[in-house]
Amino acid sequence: MARRTKEDADATRNALLDAAEQVFYEKGVARATLADIALVAGASRGAIYWHFKDKVDLFNAMVERVTLPLEDACNSERLLSLESPLERLQLVIGELLEIIETNERARRVLEIAIYRVEYVTELSAVRERHLAAHLKLQELMAQDLQCAALQIGRVLPVDVLTAARGLHAIFDGLLHSWLLLPASFQLTQVGNALVKVYLRGLGFVVE
Repeated sequence: MARRTKEDADATRNALLDAAEQVFYEKGVARATLADIALVAGASRGAIYWHFKDKVDLFNAMVERVTLPLEDACNSERLLSLESPLERLQLVIGELLEIIETNERARRVLEIAIYRVEYVTELSAVRERHLAAHLKLQELMAQDLQCAALQIGRVLPVDVLTAARGLHAIFDGLLHSWLLLPASFQLTQVGNALVKVYLRGLGFVVE
C-alpha cells in the first residue's frame, strides 16, 4: 500500500510538471497561475502545494527535470575518463547540443527558461538559478581550456577566463538563435564546427 501511495504521489507530481510545462509555454511564466496549472493537470491547487512550495519551486522542478540529465551527460564516466581535456570539452559541448536538438522536452523547457520568463517580482529568484548554471558551464570550460593549454605548453592569446567566456558566448548564442528558429540550421553540426574554429583561433590543434 505504501509503495502504491508513493507511485500515486509521483504520478501526480509528474502530471503537475507536465501541466506547468504546457501552461508556462503557452502563457509565459509570469502570466501563468497555479490555478491554470491545476486545471490542466486535473488536480487541485492543494495538490500543487503538497508537492511544491510556490510557483518558483514548481518552475525550478520543471527545469531540473531537463537539466539534471544534461548534467549527468557532462559528468559521465566516459567523459571524465578522457585524458585529453580538449577532447572532453568538445564532446561535452557536442553532447549538450545534441540532447537539446533531439529532445523535444529539453527544447521546450529551455525555450521557456530563456524566452518566456520575466525576472521580476517573485521570479527574480529564477534569475539566480539561470546565472548559476551560466557560471558553472563557463567555469567547466575554463578548467578544460587551462588544462589543455598546460598539457601542450601553450600560452593562450587571452587569459583563460576570457577564452572561456568567448566559447560560452558561441554556445549560448547558437542556442538562443536555434530556439528562435530551429529549422534554420542544424544545432549540433554547426555548433561543433564553430567550436573547432574557435579552438584553432586559440592556438590548439583540432582535428
